[in-house]
Amino acid sequence: MLGNVLGAAPAPSPRTRNDPGAAVPEPTSSRPVAPPVHRLVPSPAGRLHLVEQGSGPLVLLVHGFPEGWYSWRHQLPALAAAGYRAVAVDVRGYGRSSRPAATDAFRMRELVADAVAVVDALGERTAVVVGHDWGSAVAANAALIRPDVFRAVAMLSVPYAPRGGPKPSTVFASVGGDEEFYVSYFQEPGRAEAEIEPDVRGWLAGFYAALSGDTMPGPGAPPPYFVGPGGTLRERFPTGRLPAWLDETDLDVFAGEFERTRTRGALARYRNLDRDWEDLAEYDGVPLTQPSLFIGGGLDASTTWMADAIAAFPLTLPGLVSSHILDGCGHWLQQERPEETNRLLTDWLAALPPAAC
Repeated sequence: MLGNVLGAAPAPSPRTRNDPGAAVPEPTSSRPVAPPVHRLVPSPAGRLHLVEQGSGPLVLLVHGFPEGWYSWRHQLPALAAAGYRAVAVDVRGYGRSSRPAATDAFRMRELVADAVAVVDALGERTAVVVGHDWGSAVAANAALIRPDVFRAVAMLSVPYAPRGGPKPSTVFASVGGDEEFYVSYFQEPGRAEAEIEPDVRGWLAGFYAALSGDTMPGPGAPPPYFVGPGGTLRERFPTGRLPAWLDETDLDVFAGEFERTRTRGALARYRNLDRDWEDLAEYDGVPLTQPSLFIGGGLDASTTWMADAIAAFPLTLPGLVSSHILDGCGHWLQQERPEETNRLLTDWLAALPPAAC
C-alpha cells in the first residue's frame, strides 16, 4: 500500500497453453477476445514479465504493494473486449520480473525506465498508463518524465501530488506520535521481512483484509497503519474471513509469488523515498498536463489522508477528465469493484483523443 506519498470476483477461467501462471477471468463482453499471453521482455532491470490480452491502442497497467500483475485480472479481459491492447506487468522485484540486488535499483526513475522499455519492447511508440497504489505514483511519474511516450494517465487509490516539501523520511518520522507509521517501519532492511516471510500467506490475507471496505477494522479499533512500541503491523490486522473480492485461489496466487520471490524487492520501493525526492527535484510543483483520470475508494485511507491533493486537482491535473470516489470501497478498488472500475476506465479511454492512445 502507498500512503500519502502515498461483489465477489468471478471464478477464474481454465489456464491456457500460453499461461504458465494464474488464469485471467473471461471477459463479460460478448466481443471475442483471445486468451492472455505471458511474455518476458528486456528492460534496464534485466527482464520484465507481463501479461497481454487484446489488440488496439496500448494500455499499460502497473500494480502496487503487495500485489502483482494478477491484481489486474479483471481489467485485462474487459479492456481487451473494449478494443485495447491491455498489458499488466510485474514491476521489477515482483513475480517473474528481475530483482536487482541494489536497493537503489528500485528508485522511481528506474521504474519509469522499465515502463518505457515495455512500450518499446511491444513495438509501440505511445501508451496510456494506468496505475494503482505505488503503480499510481509510477504512472504519474512516467507521464511527468516521459510525456512523449505516456499520453494519458489514470491513477487509482493514490492521487497525484507534485514533488515538494521536506524529505519524506522527515515527514513520516513525525507521523503517529508514540507509534510508528508503516512507511517508516518498512525502511530498515530485514525488519518487515522478518514479520512477513515466516507466514507470507497469513500476512497477506490480514493486510488485504485490513484495507478492504468490507473487512477493515472499525472506527474504534487501533489503525492498522501504525506499529506500537515493540509491536508488528500484523497484530492489528483483522482475522477470521477474507474480503469478498479475494477467494482462496486468488490468495494462493499472490502468496505463491511472494513465497517464491520473498519480499525484499517489493519493500525496496519504500526504501527509495528520499532518493526519489532528490532525483525528481526538477519536477518540484510541476503539474501533470495529459488527459487524466482518478478513482479512489471512499473508505481508503489514501483518499482521506490525501484529501488536500484531490482538492488541488484543478491546479495539479489541468488535463483531468474526471475524478470518482467509490462509496464503501477500500484500497483494492479494481479488485473490490471490478465492474465499476472497468466501466470508468473504458469510458475514459473511449473519450480520449486518438493521439492519447
